[in-house]
Amino acid sequence: MNSRSTPALRKPSTQRKPASKKALAKSKSGKLPEWNLADLYSGINAPEITRDLEKLDKECVAFETDYKGKLAEQTARERGGEWLAEAVRRYEAIDDLAGRLGSYAGLVHAGDSVNPVLTKFYGDVSERLTNASVHLLFFALELNRVDDAVIERAMQAPELAHYRPWIEDLRKDKPYQLEDRVEQLFHEKSQSGYSAWNRLFDQTISGLRFKVGSRDLAIEPTLSLLQDRAAGKRRAAGQALAKTFKANERTFALITNTLAKDKEISDRWRGFQDVADSRHLNNRVEPEVVDALVASVRAAYPRLSHRYYQLKARWFKKKKLAHWDRNAPLPFAATGSIGWPDARNMVLTAYRGFSPEMASIAERFFTDCWIDAPVRPGKAPGAFSHPTTPSAHPYVLMNYQGKPRDVMTLAHELGHGVHQVLAAKNGALMAPTPLTLAETASVFGEMLTFKRLLAETTRAKQRQALLAGKVEDMINTVVRQIAFYTFERAIHTERRNGELTAERIGEIWLSVQGESLGPAIDIRPGYENFWMYIPHFIHSPFYVYAYAFGDCLVNSLYAVYEHAQAGFAERYLAMLAAGGTKHYSELLKPFGLDAKDPKFWEGGLSVIAGMIDELEEMS
Repeated sequence: MNSRSTPALRKPSTQRKPASKKALAKSKSGKLPEWNLADLYSGINAPEITRDLEKLDKECVAFETDYKGKLAEQTARERGGEWLAEAVRRYEAIDDLAGRLGSYAGLVHAGDSVNPVLTKFYGDVSERLTNASVHLLFFALELNRVDDAVIERAMQAPELAHYRPWIEDLRKDKPYQLEDRVEQLFHEKSQSGYSAWNRLFDQTISGLRFKVGSRDLAIEPTLSLLQDRAAGKRRAAGQALAKTFKANERTFALITNTLAKDKEISDRWRGFQDVADSRHLNNRVEPEVVDALVASVRAAYPRLSHRYYQLKARWFKKKKLAHWDRNAPLPFAATGSIGWPDARNMVLTAYRGFSPEMASIAERFFTDCWIDAPVRPGKAPGAFSHPTTPSAHPYVLMNYQGKPRDVMTLAHELGHGVHQVLAAKNGALMAPTPLTLAETASVFGEMLTFKRLLAETTRAKQRQALLAGKVEDMINTVVRQIAFYTFERAIHTERRNGELTAERIGEIWLSVQGESLGPAIDIRPGYENFWMYIPHFIHSPFYVYAYAFGDCLVNSLYAVYEHAQAGFAERYLAMLAAGGTKHYSELLKPFGLDAKDPKFWEGGLSVIAGMIDELEEMS
């Protein structure tokens, strides 16, 4: 119901049972924890769910009855600001309740998206939320039709002034709003449109099995084998992925074509010109800023990814690395798996060194069972931190397998979680953070953890391995995500002229991957279908540039931190606590940073290039 985007890594979809006392005891001894969703609801059959769904229905109908057709007249009256503030407060309370219901259903489904009972529960709750929220559609549309001068006068009332950031953001959508009944049609048909295709993707990707040797594996453990020390296992995993993707290419091509067409229809009706304009508007970021970022990264491919992969190939005594060896562990890297207690200690120690408050918030995710870490059949792949709703707290999903990169993922998601906890005080309407800063806390958390580990590493080869691992992560965050964005732009642009075959989508994928990875990566047959498993293309079109935005921003932010006097941590946490109440440019001012400055992106990219310089000197 909230028109602003949430900064989760992907839109979640399902439910898990609350963690038992036995499970919690195991987590203390090194077993992986499962989240306890009882802070939202005790189970999918909890009477509180029925109660809250019925309450939501009644509240939405009552809200429409009390306010529809009255906003312009009542807001223009004396004390109109107070009247409108009360309406916004009621709207926010409904948004919070809907957020609780939707988050619970989504998290349950993410825990096991192939369970038919949980899938039905998720679908039923989603449908109820859509039906109820139809009665609220009028509010934003009608509010945006109120005269600018009237709204400005109303916001002089202290009660309404609190909501100024939300109202001002809402009014930026005004040029793209449609007639009320068309908006209602778009809203209601979303359940049988893009939401249904999103569910199909989730269920399909979670249900896929990949035959590696004698084992049939789900996607997460198969992808994990691409980081295995044994070359044979990496090759077998790469070939298994290619074979299963090929067998399912028609389904994924249909999903991709349908969602791209669905977006094109919506963009055309609303008057968006560029394929990514709606994302930029939603993120409150100027298109020219994103264009500058993309141009800077693409120009830097040769001195970043191309140069690093040439270096890595030499470490493996090869001229080129097969694509399934791109993320292979380095020959001189330490062996062994990192246990969950050690991962927890690494991240919390790094956070505590920066800010005890930040570490205290992050620690609650462990002590209060806000993390679901094990790999399970049917569980959503990847990782995310879902903010749920301000009256509750975030939950983190991971697929932890003890690799160094998993530790960095934990640091990343806890960065999101801390951000979401701090921003919650702004309420359901203003807590969500625009994409421009959505990845800042997460990437900053990774950087803190990396710097702590680097400082504690004295052996030259291990230091080299740690530095190389960080460079790989940054390349995956910056270069790879901008390549993803370039791929999406090409797909959505070409889709306007008709459907794309799976073969054509694969050709576009190989083109952008070849450009970004460079000549040292040997792209073997089968890689043309590796676009199929990227959830962001499905759940959040064009979201991916957020990662590059966040990484480059954090590189600049961390440089400020390293040279800052006392008080940086306080300013940083204040920035996170602002949530969506301020434009990103205003939040960066206290740090002397300006993303509109052409030199800004170059500064962030030079940090990565400098690390590669250091690695070349070590070799």
